[in-house]
Amino acid sequence: MAEIADAAEVRHAPVDDAPARRMPSAAPPRRIGLVPLAEVSVDEWASLAERAIEPNGYYLPAWQLAVNASARGRTGVSALSAWSEPRQSRPARLIGLLPVVSMWRACKIPLPALVGASPYGTLCTPLIDRGCALEAVSRMIAAARASGAHALILFDVSLNGAAMKAITDVLRQDGMRPQILQSHYRACLDARHQADELLRDALGGKKLKELRRQRNRLAVHGAVRFDVAKSAEAVAEAVEIFLALEASGWKARRGTALSQNEGDATFIRRATRGLAETGQCEIVTMHAGDTAVAAAIVLRHLDRAFYFKLGIDERFAKYSPGVQLTLDLTRHLCADTVLATADSTASADHPMINPIWRGRLKIGDVVIPLNRNGPVVPMIRAAMIMRQTALELARRAVHLVRNR
Repeated sequence: MAEIADAAEVRHAPVDDAPARRMPSAAPPRRIGLVPLAEVSVDEWASLAERAIEPNGYYLPAWQLAVNASARGRTGVSALSAWSEPRQSRPARLIGLLPVVSMWRACKIPLPALVGASPYGTLCTPLIDRGCALEAVSRMIAAARASGAHALILFDVSLNGAAMKAITDVLRQDGMRPQILQSHYRACLDARHQADELLRDALGGKKLKELRRQRNRLAVHGAVRFDVAKSAEAVAEAVEIFLALEASGWKARRGTALSQNEGDATFIRRATRGLAETGQCEIVTMHAGDTAVAAAIVLRHLDRAFYFKLGIDERFAKYSPGVQLTLDLTRHLCADTVLATADSTASADHPMINPIWRGRLKIGDVVIPLNRNGPVVPMIRAAMIMRQTALELARRAVHLVRNR
């Protein structure tokens, strides 16, 4: 059985040559279907992001292009794209985008499927134009099929979101449906409510009193303050604080701190500064006097924020600096009239964020069939289930070893 090759070797087949031939001569050149991500027009991509039916800060151009340029194991991906038909009054425009790699590259499984590329964040919901969502999904499916794929696999997609609803509606028209491999709930914040009310309901008076006591003890080391870096210059300075804090703790001991890999460090510096230039990234920091005790990176897309990563100074662990920062971040996000929700992008049952942010998003891994009644899709689904089982067994084994 022919497999889809690695992203660099994928057959970049157009969905339909007719729109390209009819495109007005004044329109910018475009590539249809499956193309190298770096060749996607940044202006078109940014415009699509503003019209997206569902936010995803990790697929914003400044973020994903930085990942694609240097992040360890995440470079050189392709883009599954969809374009509208050109009209006399308006040239064709980008209406759908999903960064992808082959199933072989993503999972080391030699079957003909495309997988949503990991954006260094746990959300792979595609960008789909809210004004023509069904058309965009149909064209993306056609482009994936034209590349030789029999299925699309999306990890960490919002199962109840508008994007998955559009995908489900298109599949239903062809007598198909998405196949959920696994699902879980993760913490989110309803930022439309008063922060103090949310925190009181979530934590209770006794816990909040204990956290205030810890904060007062932290203030012995210097006045406690919460800073928000928004400008490109301020974010460029704050990301260095974040990197230093992250590299000072357990993430460094496990070898997962961003600064421990040159490509990852380059990516996060480029991505945060690039997003800050468009008002789509903030870095929040908590200080005790002159000492930074916690810092976190927050992305913004449309009416949603995304809590990317947190770094703390473990010397102050007894004061719960990560929790203290998250409390202030909650107040900061709830005070923003643009934001409706904040996605923790955390794992299920996360011990720090789950008790604080009590909203829940249903997240899952999905197989999207591209052909009705084809024999290959059941093979793809079975292979993915076997892979998940093997990974879960490996995780349990590692957990047992660490807790001996």
